[in-house]
Amino acid sequence: MKYLVGIDPGTSGVKCLIIDEDGKVVRSVTKTYPLYTPKPAWSEQDPADWWNETKAALREMLDGIEKDCIAAVGFSGQMHGLVALDKDNKVIRNAILWNDQRTGKECEEIIEAAGGIDGLVGYTNNTMLTGFTGGKLLWVKKNEPENYARIAKFVMPKDYVRYCLTGDIATDASEASGTGLFDVKNRKWADGLIEKLGFDRSIFPKVYESDEITGHISAQAAAETGLPEGTPVYGGGGDAVIQNTGMGIVKEGTLGVVMGTSGVVATAMNSFGKNEGGKLQFFCNNAAGKYMAFGCQLSCAGSMEWYKNTFYADSAEPFKDINEGAEASGIGANGIVFLPYLSGERCPYPDPDARGVFYGLSLLSNKGDMARAVMEGVTFGLYQMYELIMNTNPNLKFKEVVLSGGGAKSALWKQIVADIFNLPVKILAGAAEGGAYGGAIVAGVGEGIYQNLEDAEKVHSVSEVVEPIPGNHEKYQKVKKIYDKLYYDLKDTFRLSAEQE
Repeated sequence: MKYLVGIDPGTSGVKCLIIDEDGKVVRSVTKTYPLYTPKPAWSEQDPADWWNETKAALREMLDGIEKDCIAAVGFSGQMHGLVALDKDNKVIRNAILWNDQRTGKECEEIIEAAGGIDGLVGYTNNTMLTGFTGGKLLWVKKNEPENYARIAKFVMPKDYVRYCLTGDIATDASEASGTGLFDVKNRKWADGLIEKLGFDRSIFPKVYESDEITGHISAQAAAETGLPEGTPVYGGGGDAVIQNTGMGIVKEGTLGVVMGTSGVVATAMNSFGKNEGGKLQFFCNNAAGKYMAFGCQLSCAGSMEWYKNTFYADSAEPFKDINEGAEASGIGANGIVFLPYLSGERCPYPDPDARGVFYGLSLLSNKGDMARAVMEGVTFGLYQMYELIMNTNPNLKFKEVVLSGGGAKSALWKQIVADIFNLPVKILAGAAEGGAYGGAIVAGVGEGIYQNLEDAEKVHSVSEVVEPIPGNHEKYQKVKKIYDKLYYDLKDTFRLSAEQE
């Protein structure tokens, strides 16, 4: 029996797991690390923390494992973060993360330099969002010129951990898509755009397909982690893409919804399609010639985590109390509507100034109503992205939602998703493991354990199906009319508030 290792340095921690050839999770270990907020709406981490906790997780995970059975390592990881390296591959400054919102002006400059949204979409098939790496690179160039002058290469978070394991600088096509500087159609760096922006092309890492070997475990990394020296390390993918691969979202027409710290609604695409207006994100998928269209909500289960920490800090069983209160509230949360823009928003509104809102509070409102409003508001935002995906191709037909992430642990929230989407919600065994599972699967494709991603679907088994309750979708659609209108009613107010920060 061969084993495959998946490594996923995420925002709150790193997950390392081992699966066997049948897709069964043999062992999984997660280690956490801190996040720093030097200024409001800024978000940074120290790459040394990723590496130190990855080493600790791997050592713990591999204790007692027959290491000769380990065939390959694959990656997932939080996307878009900027890790700037000097000529000796030493980290120059803390990494600027995906949920950092400092680059609004830089994004506007990039869009203008490209000739507007349509011009930028012509280069990359995406707009430039504040989360993307391109805006961060320009921000460093403008605001920290001494640091920018030292950059010999930049990589994204998972690719820094890759470097620590192999000594090789590399990224993959799905991750590169999320920089906003990548020609997604032709799967290469957008050299014309890079030249327009005045970036040095030499600082960009080499790009591989997800199932290509990017290096091998070095002797030093083997000694520090317990992984066998020489084990091949595959390209893997950015988490927004590869966690859908881990969920079996590899065929066109299958809808995946990930309710993690951020939320993702995605579908696989067999061919390239133009992303009109850059409203969605259209990235390379984890197989050559394949693509993925999706939207990303910045505060998904992260909204519930904030709500729990703020209103249920003294509870011995906070999630139990939250779910009981939300269940008692009922559809529409007794008139409360929640906008989940706690970190600004990316899709369907690329607006760093947007902020979270509870609308409709009254003397009759209670914490259970507010908890349900959080669940419903987050789900309405996910449904808006589903509507955008449907608009890209009127022939797309979805029969079910494959759901994963922390939000999928709540029975009530799963039912809310089924009712708002009006589709059965399917939970797959292994999908809860997130991007690390997808990373291991893609490594298995590279090793020939699976013929391709479609063949790897055989490892998935259904653990639960939640059917929509008849009549509930129509009730939710009435609430959604208010939800859809609120952003536009408050858009100017968001901007006015941002000017005072």
